Amino acid sequence: MDISSISLEDYSFLFPEMEHQQQQQQQPNINTTKKRNYPEEISQQTHWYSNNNNNNSFNDTSALNDILTSLIHFDKQQLTPKQEIQSQQPTPMNSNPNSNEFQFDFELEDSSSPAKKPRLTDAAATATATSGPSRRLWVKDRSKDWWQWCNSPECPEEEFRRFFRMSKATFEFICNELDSAVMKKNTMLRDAIPVRQRVAVCIWRLATGDALRIVSKRFGLGISTCHKLVLEVCSAIKKVLMPKFISWPDENKLNLIKQEFEGVSGIPNVGGSMYTTHIPIIAPKSNVNSYFNKRHTQRNQKTSYSVTVQGVVDTKGIFTDVSIGWPGSYPDDQVFEKSVMYQRVTTGNLNDVWVVGNSGFPLMDGVLVPYNHQNLTWTQHAFNEKVGDIQKLCKDAFAKVKGRWSCLQKRTEVKIEDLPGVLGACCVLHNICEMRNEKMDPEWNFELFDDEMVAENSVRSVTAVQARDNIAHDLLHRGRAGNTFL
Repeated sequence: MDISSISLEDYSFLFPEMEHQQQQQQQPNINTTKKRNYPEEISQQTHWYSNNNNNNSFNDTSALNDILTSLIHFDKQQLTPKQEIQSQQPTPMNSNPNSNEFQFDFELEDSSSPAKKPRLTDAAATATATSGPSRRLWVKDRSKDWWQWCNSPECPEEEFRRFFRMSKATFEFICNELDSAVMKKNTMLRDAIPVRQRVAVCIWRLATGDALRIVSKRFGLGISTCHKLVLEVCSAIKKVLMPKFISWPDENKLNLIKQEFEGVSGIPNVGGSMYTTHIPIIAPKSNVNSYFNKRHTQRNQKTSYSVTVQGVVDTKGIFTDVSIGWPGSYPDDQVFEKSVMYQRVTTGNLNDVWVVGNSGFPLMDGVLVPYNHQNLTWTQHAFNEKVGDIQKLCKDAFAKVKGRWSCLQKRTEVKIEDLPGVLGACCVLHNICEMRNEKMDPEWNFELFDDEMVAENSVRSVTAVQARDNIAHDLLHRGRAGNTFL
């Protein structure tokens, strides 16, 4: 490029005096009166140029060439590799022959553009060019020190149990069972969250009931990510583990359960203890009246909404059947009528097996409930006492569920449609802990209190009435009735 042929107007922004004089030449000369320049003002000005016969051009051409050459070298140093390639390509000259301006073979920054993209340094440009297809998504840097410590062998067993309500061995067992259902693959943008961390986020949230922002700080993850992980892991637990750990026993197991219940109460052919508890929730957006819990509202003097969890347990407090998610306004007998257990009873699949419930359930073939009328006899009192012993097993099981998983003790923020998955996961995790003999710390104890209402149609089978009377007399005559009621 011939630098001497470049017009000075292209770099006029570097010389404010020349730009000011050009603006004066473009304006019409309205006032012919010339302003007098005093010597003091002239002496303070910096003379970058002088007027001569060539109309404000530099006298020294070599000085102009040095300035323009320095500017061009400086601008080339700031160009990206892509722009350098473009700058090496020839560009056509200005098509106007009368114009003194030329089009340069490099691009100058437009000072009038509102947003300027930052230019890459040579090292950054080289790293970008050699990085290939790998791409990374910007992620906020959060501290994972607490979780890394819990996940390391340095974490004591007692501390781990206090955090997650189970031992390290049980936690490892759950992670192995959920590995295929929870695992995610790494992507070009980021690495997937490990299975152990996913399961830990869910169990911590269920065990402590802490707010999501606290869970986020604990595990170094985003709040929305933690909420998503809790729902995903609970759904996987319900889908993968519930069929394995919550199921109605087969004939052999059922015979053992009958013997155990008879040893506890003296009542023969008992296959399970049934109870219904309520889980408080925030008022839903739809069908609010259906979830309104009138009994809790009257007792607590505060508006309450809830969903129900109905369960059947064996003598060890392990759930063999659950019915989850029905509105809290439903009484126990209506919840029972919508459960799978009711279908087993009505279709005769229990095979002369009793499921013992409280006075909120109806007396029918397969369902044994206490006497609820006034002026009971000694025999009836004794029978009710033994039924209470069986009922206590199911109440204690639900008390352990709410005690171990503290999220069930207060109003949950989970949506109604996602709540059955969370409640089902709590029941499954309870069964796993009980099967693996996980201890309940005294500080986790929870006092269970649910209002019981007598079923509207409390007697639905005459055969069941006669069978209950026979069982009560048999207990008295065999000396199994006890004397606590006296």
